[in-house]
Amino acid sequence: MRITGYRTLSTVQEWGRPVGDANGIFPDGVTSLPIVVVETDEGITGVGFGPHVEIERIFPAVEGEDPRAVPALYDRMLRQTFKAGHAGQVFGTIGAIDTALWDIKAKAAGEPLWRLLGGRDRRVPAYASGLDIGLTDDELVAEYQRYARHGLRAAKLKGGLDIDRDRERLCLVRDVLAEAAPGQRPGLMLDVNEAWTRKQAVRHVGELERVLDLIWIEEPVRRWDADGLAAVSRGVRASVATGENLTGLEQYRPLITAGAVDVVQASAVWGITHFLRVAALAHAHDLPVSPIGNSPAGLLHAATSVPNHLVSELQDLHRPIGVALDLHVEEGAFVLGDSPGLGVLLDEEAIGRSDRTPGGVTAESPNVRPERAGRRLLAGADGARPLLPVGPVGVGPTANHRRHHP
Repeated sequence: MRITGYRTLSTVQEWGRPVGDANGIFPDGVTSLPIVVVETDEGITGVGFGPHVEIERIFPAVEGEDPRAVPALYDRMLRQTFKAGHAGQVFGTIGAIDTALWDIKAKAAGEPLWRLLGGRDRRVPAYASGLDIGLTDDELVAEYQRYARHGLRAAKLKGGLDIDRDRERLCLVRDVLAEAAPGQRPGLMLDVNEAWTRKQAVRHVGELERVLDLIWIEEPVRRWDADGLAAVSRGVRASVATGENLTGLEQYRPLITAGAVDVVQASAVWGITHFLRVAALAHAHDLPVSPIGNSPAGLLHAATSVPNHLVSELQDLHRPIGVALDLHVEEGAFVLGDSPGLGVLLDEEAIGRSDRTPGGVTAESPNVRPERAGRRLLAGADGARPLLPVGPVGVGPTANHRRHHP
């Protein structure tokens, strides 16, 4: 079997609510989902969710190769970007191709990827994560009631701009989960997306911990600040979780060495091989791993095969337009199916018909760090970004690129 080409698509996720974090929101609740489809000479194709950035430069590393040699091809792609570097969205492109190759390998074997990777249990524990900073109290309660009906008993909220507001919102969600499971203590996490200095983090979390028991505080300071993350971990009861924006083991090593991370996270967009290596590194230091992302199918399969998986993020209960997945959520867990590969089916006609357009990146979107982030004296009143609408910029769901050599 040989890799012969690829196609790139882009669809959207319709959240049905505003989504965002301390950096901003998408008020219309429509976000993009780029897709890479890798083709072979035997007609087996693989699907990976992730960027297409510089794919023309990366793809030659795998073109003409046997797709089943996935880890070796992953390293070839890293070497292909050696001079310019492989961080950021380029690492996402590598991850998307890597995920597609794992999909092909499992399909060729006629097995679901979780079984091919050595998983024993198809159930992957989940926690609710609504990207919810833009919701009113009533909307927040309604959203987490939906998660609770699927058996989820742990939740992560977005926050970091106002101690009192974070406390109120965490208590609301705690009560929702407690009502759904009387006698069982809910699990709570707070994600502030690098919004604080280390002293702000200790003070903010310390205030919350007067009345709440947090499992973890996520990305309290900048992702690369090993000393700062370690200081926060020492200064609060909650664990420090981080890693979703780290690209490569070389970025994890300083944090682990400094005792700066208690829960090691990896984003689904960076690919399966990356996650497996991060999980092995974390396991060597007796640390748990937790996948992050709204389209984590690949990492869910991989999570079944690692000994230190803790819990995986469930952001939305709806599927992106034109995407079907052989998995469902029940009793607080993702349940993977028996379809060969990732269990992903694409309806490219539905993707092409959709006229939904994601909001573009503006100064008010979550993709842009606020000017005063980490330098706010007072919550809200001192430079906290207003959550403004994002205009309809860019293109909607479409097939946008193709390369093929028979």
